[in-house]
Order: sequence, then structure tokens, then C-alpha cells
Amino acid sequence: MGSRDGDGWVDCDCGRYHWGLYGAAGLLLVRRDLAEPHVLLQLRAAWTHGGGTWALPGGALDSHEDPIAAAKREAWEEVGIEEHHVSVVDVFTDDHGAWGYHTVIAHCHGDANAGIANGESEALHWVHVNDVHTYDLHPGFAGAWPHLQPRIISSLTT
Repeated sequence: MGSRDGDGWVDCDCGRYHWGLYGAAGLLLVRRDLAEPHVLLQLRAAWTHGGGTWALPGGALDSHEDPIAAAKREAWEEVGIEEHHVSVVDVFTDDHGAWGYHTVIAHCHGDANAGIANGESEALHWVHVNDVHTYDLHPGFAGAWPHLQPRIISSLTT
């Protein structure tokens, strides 16, 4: 593993602070083995940025990483998902100019052995894609969800 140099806050042009000196990425994992699509949501630990809200396993990109590598690394660190369980199908970027959050959409069969792997998660739920909006979502994820949901549905037909 390379240097972990991406941790830190960025004062964004949007007027808010964001985590990740080089941006951030998360893994939006979609189960394909159920009759209806479900996605993995993580209840963020109270001490984390946006703690107490539901989001994706994710975090800061390091300078040597692309968004897919960072999302896979974060998913391993936070929820124990091994790379061979996922098949990346799309990347959506919430672009803020000098900073961006990259949602890596990936498919899996079964639960990908997801489980709480470190103190950044309080709970994990597989949630029907039409019910995600009913959860108390991290503000950034809530803002991106209207863009992500149709991309998930579209990814299921290809």
C-alpha cells in the first residue's frame, strides 16, 4: 500500500468543508442476487464526519489513488469487502471544482461478506433501492441520491 496522504479538510468553493485533500470516494454496492435491487448502507459512527447518518463506506483519496482504488480500499477497511466480490459498473462524481466525491457503483452477488470491520461503522443494512431516501442520509449522499438511483437502475439492464 502506498502513502496515506489524503486525510485532511478542504475549504471548498461551495462554502463548506469536505474531508479528503484529493477528494473522496465511496462504494455503492448493489446486490444482484435478490429479486429486487438492494444497496449496502453504513450507519456512520457518531465520532465521524456526518456521524449518526447513513451513507456509503468511503473516505479520502490518497494522492496516488484513482476513485475506484480508493473506494475499494475504504470498503475493505470499513466493512471488510474484498475486491473479488465486486464488479465496478459506473462512477458518478459530485464535482465541486477543486474537490469532488466519487461514488463507485458496483454489483455483487450475495452479501459480499460485508460486516463492520472498524470503528467508523455502527451498523450496516441492505436497503431496497426505492427505500434509501427514507433513511436519515448523510447530507452529501442525500444530495447525490437523485442522480445515483437512476444510474443504479440503468446499470441493472446492461
